[in-house]
Amino acid sequence: MSSKTKIIVLHMKEIIYTAIFAALGILLIILLVFMFRPGGKKQQADAGSERQYTPGTYTSTLTLNNTTLEVEVSVDESHINSIRFSNLDESVTTMFPLIQPAIEDIAEQIYETQSLEGITLSEQTPYTSQVILETIAETVEKAAVD
Repeated sequence: MSSKTKIIVLHMKEIIYTAIFAALGILLIILLVFMFRPGGKKQQADAGSERQYTPGTYTSTLTLNNTTLEVEVSVDESHINSIRFSNLDESVTTMFPLIQPAIEDIAEQIYETQSLEGITLSEQTPYTSQVILETIAETVEKAAVD
């Protein structure tokens, strides 16, 4: 019995290229399966079509020391887009210098979470911030879809 030994020479460069192309091929197949699976677009469309608000701009009034301010909230179907005072003038900002930073802080938190829950109030103006938050909540209730 003669046993002939065969020696196979594999170049490391070829093995690395083959492994890379195989991994890219598998990744491409997985990507195509996720992109073109049935029902994928339907689920995304249903999640995006959930109406929470009637689009528009809504206002509520806030009274501080006989000064009436209007809080204006703009919404689209599912997001709160902007929150601001619509008639803030110099006399009010002089009397209440921290009122503008308070509403900006609250508005930024609402933009991030799109919710009025879990809002942290400013330590410098907790009472004013609470009144502003209540007024914003009242305005958002006007915009809510029944």
